[in-house]
Amino acid sequence: MNDNPNATSSASQCAMIKDWLESGKAIDGMIALNLFGCFRLPSRICDLKERGMRITDRWKTTESGKRVKEYLLGV
Repeated sequence: MNDNPNATSSASQCAMIKDWLESGKAIDGMIALNLFGCFRLPSRICDLKERGMRITDRWKTTESGKRVKEYLLGV
């Protein structure tokens, strides 16, 4: 369960991330930070998984050559 002292903000971020994923888009840490002010995407993904969302992840390479994890709805 979410033990974040700022649970309201976390719940709001979860809702926005959930909507984003359900629209068919993948999300990574930079998208989460830039669009939703979310510094802890893996924690929000864990919260959503605990609520029953089927989320998968994969590695992607950015334009600068860095590898980052991105999340998308599973099948």
